[in-house]
Amino acid sequence: MTTAEPNGPDDPDGGRLRALAAADRIGRFVSVGVVGAALETAIVALLTTGVIVATAPPLAAKAVGAEASITLMFLLNDRWTFAEEADGDLASLLGRYGRSHVVRLGGLSVAFGTLFVLTSLVDASLSVRGAELWPTVANGVAIAAGMTLNYVAESLVTWRVQDDR
Repeated sequence: MTTAEPNGPDDPDGGRLRALAAADRIGRFVSVGVVGAALETAIVALLTTGVIVATAPPLAAKAVGAEASITLMFLLNDRWTFAEEADGDLASLLGRYGRSHVVRLGGLSVAFGTLFVLTSLVDASLSVRGAELWPTVANGVAIAAGMTLNYVAESLVTWRVQDDR
């Protein structure tokens, strides 16, 4: 029995599975995701509780929060998580930004679907001091639901990771 040389002609995945499983990269991606989730959650909370402006519908609030979060996470991932795959020129940066938005549509679809189910089909409420927090909690669950899909798609499509060995 012979074993395929990493990244050689007999290694059909080109080392991508090893690159995807790199614990340090996953840790950075999750850390960036926490920052993005915090921003999105703050925006959803502000827009759905009526604290600053009139109460917005949860899905509209999520759209605003998601776009702000996606842009921030792209910039952090480009400079930290996937820095070794990122080119410095503006055209490459804009290409990655566009691909990132396209691949995140899958994660957003999962997140919006999850949020819709939890806020429209599940009869739940979480009120604290008169503020309805269930949409904010449900959004946290929705964010988590899309994370694995986003990691794989961003790794393979946006930054086109390869095995580091």
